[in-house]
Amino acid sequence: MKIISIETFTNEYMGFVRVRTDEGDEGWGQTCTYNADITAQVVHKQVAPHVLGWSADNIADLNREVMEREHKFPGTYQMRALSGLDTALWDIHGKRAGKSVAALLGSSKDRVPVYASSMQRNITPEAEAERLLALKEQHGYHSFKFRIGRECGHDLDQWPGRTEAIVAEVRNRLGDEVNLLVDANSAYTAPKAIEVGRMLQDFGVSHFEEPCPYWQPDWTRQVKEALGIDVSGGEQDNDMRIWRHMIDTGVVDIVQPDVCYMGGVTRTLEVAKMAAEANLPVTLHCANLSLVTLFSAHLMAALPNAGKYLEYAIEGLDYYPWQDRLFSPGFTIETGNLLLSDAPGWGITPDEEWLRLNDYRVSYMGDRF
Repeated sequence: MKIISIETFTNEYMGFVRVRTDEGDEGWGQTCTYNADITAQVVHKQVAPHVLGWSADNIADLNREVMEREHKFPGTYQMRALSGLDTALWDIHGKRAGKSVAALLGSSKDRVPVYASSMQRNITPEAEAERLLALKEQHGYHSFKFRIGRECGHDLDQWPGRTEAIVAEVRNRLGDEVNLLVDANSAYTAPKAIEVGRMLQDFGVSHFEEPCPYWQPDWTRQVKEALGIDVSGGEQDNDMRIWRHMIDTGVVDIVQPDVCYMGGVTRTLEVAKMAAEANLPVTLHCANLSLVTLFSAHLMAALPNAGKYLEYAIEGLDYYPWQDRLFSPGFTIETGNLLLSDAPGWGITPDEEWLRLNDYRVSYMGDRF
């Protein structure tokens, strides 16, 4: 089963990858979202040349080959591109086995719990609480995450008093029975994060994500050690040395790798294994409704150390218009759970019109041999 072609279909936001083999297999994957047009160039220049003609049997070996051949160019674009290859190969392996990726990984689950995740910071506390309450009543969500502070905010709020107001308003409107999570997106220094964290504890918030700049792990560790609330992080990280340090030195209570930032399923599983050895749960980061949420759902269904729930972005097309009509079938949420198909591989088909309207490029085995 040799890889004979790698195709990309991309725009600025989104990139599908199709891998084909000499035995007629076809697998669909995805590069990381945003600047996907740039990432597609990396796929064809720094990923495809190293794997065309290779056996698709061992995905980890292919990942290693790409990273070693491109060891002078480590970093996010390499991993964003590698995720396209890796996830397409998992689709092929699932299809060949006649199993979903979750089942291939040993899961028999048909659903995973999710929390409704808001992406907005410019929304007022009252408006945020109102729409979260509507989601609770209409779709049965029982866990919610919203934004506090200002992104990379140097201890500033989005506007003065917003954080305190939104925490109180959401708790008051949704009641004490729901789980509340917040995301600070690198907003605070350690002292300020601890101050905010104590307020969060008073309102029963259970999860404090990325309180400090992710490049300041010692600050985050200080926050974790000072509070009785779960502190989480890791969505930005793809270097295994950083993950080893984060886990070994107890930076967070919950690790949050992102499958497409990490370079795919295979490397994400490595992080999950490290976390399991340290008795840490994994709650995957997936902040949009591209295939990253589907990949993450299959993994969360199979991980022995999966966290309580998976992120599920609730923004409509007004916020992420590029999410419209990417693939079918779409996601189904039922009483706070994302339903998993048992169709082989990822169980989806990219939208034909979307593929036709966006940029296309292919690398063939003949380009190398």
